[in-house]
This record gives sequence, C-alpha cells and structure tokens, in this order.
Amino acid sequence: MHIPEISLEDPSHVCFAYTHSGINTNAGSKIIHPIHVSLDLQNAAVSSYIFSSFLYSSSSFFNPYIVVAMLSLLVSPSLVRNSFPRAAAFSPVARSLFSTTSSANSNVVNITLPETSFEMYNCERPSLDIEISSDKLVEMYTNMSITRRLEMTADALYKAKKIRGFCHLATGQEAVAVGIEAALTPQDQLITAYRCHGFTYMRGGSLVSILAELMGRRDGISKGKGGSMHMFAPAFYGGNGVVGAQVPLGAGIAFAQQYLGNKTTTFALYGDGAANQGQVFESYNMAKLWDLPCVFICENNKYGMGTAANRASASTEYHKRAGYIPGARVDGMDALAVFRASEWAKEWTISGKGPLVLELTTYRYGGHSMSDPGTTYRTRDEIQQMRSTSDPLMNMKKRLIDLNIATEAEIKAIDKESRKLVDQAAKEAEASTEPDVGEFCTEVYVRGTEPKSIRGRVPEETHYFY
Repeated sequence: MHIPEISLEDPSHVCFAYTHSGINTNAGSKIIHPIHVSLDLQNAAVSSYIFSSFLYSSSSFFNPYIVVAMLSLLVSPSLVRNSFPRAAAFSPVARSLFSTTSSANSNVVNITLPETSFEMYNCERPSLDIEISSDKLVEMYTNMSITRRLEMTADALYKAKKIRGFCHLATGQEAVAVGIEAALTPQDQLITAYRCHGFTYMRGGSLVSILAELMGRRDGISKGKGGSMHMFAPAFYGGNGVVGAQVPLGAGIAFAQQYLGNKTTTFALYGDGAANQGQVFESYNMAKLWDLPCVFICENNKYGMGTAANRASASTEYHKRAGYIPGARVDGMDALAVFRASEWAKEWTISGKGPLVLELTTYRYGGHSMSDPGTTYRTRDEIQQMRSTSDPLMNMKKRLIDLNIATEAEIKAIDKESRKLVDQAAKEAEASTEPDVGEFCTEVYVRGTEPKSIRGRVPEETHYFY
C-alpha cells in the first residue's frame, strides 16, 4: 500500500488521495479508494502531510483509512461541501410542515421512557425522563413520515425500472435517523453504510437531490454517479458500499475533531452484519487508546443478507462487543429512546470519557435489498406483528395524541402533506437529465491523472474524452 500523497498540480487546490497497490491503471491513473476530496489549500496542508508521515513511521498498527479521514478533515473541515454538490435545500422541509400543525406557543412536556428502553454495559443508564418541546415531537413525527414516504417512493420507482442497480431501503427503521439527528448539531459528524437515504435527508439533503441520485440524474446529490449507496451532504460522509469500511473512517473523523479541539462528536454507524468485520475491532482499539469522541452505533435490524443475525454471530450482544468500551442496547423502534441515548452518548464523548458503543435494535420491513423478497428466512406473520406492535410512526403518533399535542386529523394532514412533497420531488427528479459523459471520471481520479479513454461499457466501445 502507498502513503497518502498530496498533488499540487493546481496551486489553488490540494488533492488528497489514498491508493491501494494493484489498482493503479497502466496509464498511470490512480483510482482513489475509498475517498477523494478536493480541498481548498490552507496553511494546514503542509503540516498535515508531515503529520501523516509521522503517523506512518511511528507505528505499524494505524489503519490508513483512519489516518486519511482524519487528515482530510484536518486540512479542511468543508471537504464534503467542496467535493460534492450541496443539497438544494439544507434544512428538511419538515420545519415548514410541523409549524402549521403545532400550537403557536410550543409547550414543554415531560415524558418518562419505559424501563426496557435501555440495557447497559459497564456504565450507568441515562435518565428515562425527557423534557422536550411539543414542537420538536411533531417535527420528529413529520421527519419520520417524510422518510417513510421517501422509501416507499424509491420502492415504486425501482419496480418501475427507473432506479437501477443496488437499492437498500430502511422502511421500518425511521426512528434511528430521526432520533439521532434530533440530538446532533450541524457541526457533529455522521458516517454510515448503505440504507442511507433517511440519514442523507436528515443531514440536509433535499428530497429532489436524493431521488435524482437514485435515478442517476444530474441533479442528484452525488451528480447521479453514486446511486443508493453513495450519498453525501455537509457533515455526512456517506453512504458507503463496502461492508464495515466506513467505521475506521468514522474513527478518523473523530480523531480530527479531537486534534482540532472541537467539542463535537462523530457517530459511526454499521449494521449487525458488519459487526463481525475485523476493521470494526481495529477502530474500537484506536478509539479507546486515544479516547476519541466517537459513538459506534450498531444498527441491528435482526437480519443480514439472507439470514438472521443469530445464525451469523456467535454473540448478538453487539453493545458488549468492544469489551473495554462501555455500551448500551437501545430500543431503536422508539425515536425518543434513540434521541435520549444519542444525547447522552454525545455528552459522554465530548466530556473526554472516550468512545461508546450503542446497539439500536430495529427492524426492516422489506428485504435486504430490492432483489431480496425478505420472506425466505422469516415469516410474513413476524413482519406483520412488528408493523402492528412496534412501528416507529405508530408509537410517536400515539404519544402525540395521548399528550394532546396533535389530533388524529392533524396527524393525517401531516402524512398527506408528506406524500405530496415526496411525489412532487419525484417528478422534479425524474425531469432532471442524465449526467454528461464528461463527468464520468470527475471525483473518481486524482485531478490530472484522468484516463484519456474508457472502455468496456459496451462491447467494442472506446470513448475518448479529449
């Protein structure tokens, strides 16, 4: 493997890349893996490069992905903003939706979570008592309604053959993205794997940019080149297709936050399937060694690709996997439990106590991906039981009604408006054109090393770019 290198071909920018040996093209082009960022050249660039050399020479145990992620953020905190187009609308449209439903003067309500919300490991349980505004509760429901409708629309577009390739939906898991985001600030960082549409929206991606990306259109959040698994937004690092590879990157981002002295945290998410990856344990080690402000989150939806978690893991107590890192198992079907756990975890990490491992127990209603019916390794009755007893939207709806915050009719109005917004976004996304072939290599190769031609898209075809 090669040391990360800095290219100063363009004096106004610095290109930072990490390459594996064996994937350099015969034309000398270096394919970036797993990330490519185009950064504004700041005075930190040279010192960052020297620091990277120090890290590589001082010890052999460093995971280079962690170092690259840390250095990328160190050179410029705005790397994602510069590398990918920003969403058309930074803030979720939920803010305009819920304001028409909630009262003019938002009331503060006190809620006590069930005792079963948390199961702790080597740490004390956070308080079950939550003080939260009624507006925020309605906003959380609205965001879940929008993300549910977003996934349903993606499902329909895929079946209509308007979305191609991989597509992993998170229908049933809405409480995770919404609950986490309710506890974070825009300065906190988040990275996850696929099944990332809801996270992209909650981190600031517009509905149009997400749906356009799914359909491979120019207005997509990654210019139509990333698809379902590769979406990015400010303070959101994806959306990554390699199982578990995002976890060391998350540790690297947390490393940068600590180095810069920022009182912020990184949430690094992965699934129960990725929990068995060796690089996850490497990341645990580094995070604990330096007490990084990193919250490792196992999003346990009970099933991997084609099998139940208990058939693939010797232990399904994922919150205990790190051993030397405290953890908690959280009811991931309850947005408020996720919110409370995320709030507590953030405070834990930024106070210097080191990393945490959270296991959010949730459930996906669909298959692993659109090619998986999801019923060969579980029964339809099981799915229906989860829908009828543990659905995250149903749980929040019941709270809103029981607390006299919203009526049944007002909640139906939110759902209706959510559908209208997503349907309109789908029309706009579909009207977007496909990206120009000249975009084929941008943000894929180190600037200046793009190949002069590309072959293999169709038999006997060679396309020359210039």
